[in-house]
Amino acid sequence: MKVAVVGTGYVGLVTGTCFAETGNSVTCVDIDAEKVKSLQNGKITIYEPGLEAIFKHNIAQNRLKFTTNLAEGIKDAQVIFLALPTPPGEDGSADLKYILKVAEDLGPLLENYAVIVDKSTVPVGTAELVRERVARAATVDFDVVSNPEFLREGVAVEDFMKPERVVIGTKSDKAKKVMDKLYAPLLRQGNPMIYMEERSAEMTKYAANAFLATKITFMNEIANLCELAGANVDDVRRGIGSDSRIGKRFLFAGIGYGGSCFPKDVQALAKTSADFNYDFKILESVMEVNYLQKTKLMPNIKQYFDGNLAGKTVAVWGLAFKPYTDDIREAPALENIKALTEAGAKVRAYDPEAMDNVRKLLGNSIYFAKDLYDALEGADALLIVTEWPEFRTPDFERIETILKNKVIFDGRNLFELEQMQELGFTYHSIGRPAVTVAAQNA
Repeated sequence: MKVAVVGTGYVGLVTGTCFAETGNSVTCVDIDAEKVKSLQNGKITIYEPGLEAIFKHNIAQNRLKFTTNLAEGIKDAQVIFLALPTPPGEDGSADLKYILKVAEDLGPLLENYAVIVDKSTVPVGTAELVRERVARAATVDFDVVSNPEFLREGVAVEDFMKPERVVIGTKSDKAKKVMDKLYAPLLRQGNPMIYMEERSAEMTKYAANAFLATKITFMNEIANLCELAGANVDDVRRGIGSDSRIGKRFLFAGIGYGGSCFPKDVQALAKTSADFNYDFKILESVMEVNYLQKTKLMPNIKQYFDGNLAGKTVAVWGLAFKPYTDDIREAPALENIKALTEAGAKVRAYDPEAMDNVRKLLGNSIYFAKDLYDALEGADALLIVTEWPEFRTPDFERIETILKNKVIFDGRNLFELEQMQELGFTYHSIGRPAVTVAAQNA
């Protein structure tokens, strides 16, 4: 099939590349000429495990192309995906200006019937707005479909190529046949294509992300209570996760969620609720708790240094909001770095993939380390923010020789309490009893 993808951000590039991998002829369109030139030259613009190999393979096979010209990109396309940004406004609402502008531009360019697909995460009613904008100048028949993405950063290629389900919002039988054909290679194992009306599909994406964000936040609340009550959240997690009604996933306590989806989508669903005069109390609590959770360990850090961080240096392991990505949007690391520097501390940070993105944001206000041990040089304490695998089994003897004080503040509960006790580290984590030893040079 001939497929066009408008927008080459995270969702657009994964979508276009993966559809090319299933044999389609895909053209991706973006107004950023520098980015398009880079993509045309075979240089991928995001970090996502497994994506670069199929990206280069499909460029070589001439199945994946890039252009800044919308008319060229959509020519003869049977399906046109809109994978454009929907940034949150000041009131939390999703800004639809990019999607609606492209929808308006598409109208006069359509030469044949096409299915226009909202792939971006958009509020309820967006498909109707897109349909109206396209129809203003369209001279041929078209359909607008809602097809929300459910990609997890770090495993997006696998999620796309082997989806648990594909949600399609449309009332058009003609559009259903097109979407069936397009997705057939990805659903050979029998996972469902779930059809519904457009508004229900739009709501499904927000409901899914808001529920997962709520699940994470609930466990963080339980973790905070565990600390006060003398319980261990790891034991609680295992106890409730074995219940099939609850499940084992998204139960790990930590210093909050970040990224491009959960924060934005929870805000947008709360705004939609307000638009319909519904007081969605749970979502308001989720947002408040998550904001506070990001800097949950700051009081422990300040207390360790008797309330004075001036002149202290803190090593930070992890900058991305989660492992296997370079995405720093809403990353807890940024909030912690801000809190540390405002308190007078210096920061030495290391992340396997996200340092360039943070450098663009913070410049040289912090030190970007060569590796995890370089981050410890001259540091008075270690703060762990992202659960990269290489942080899970470090050389503790080496850490002990480099770090001025044997103290670790772990926002992702990477280490066992017994191990920290045996090694003689002061160790603060989330929802578990603190391991304390006398400070050395605090």
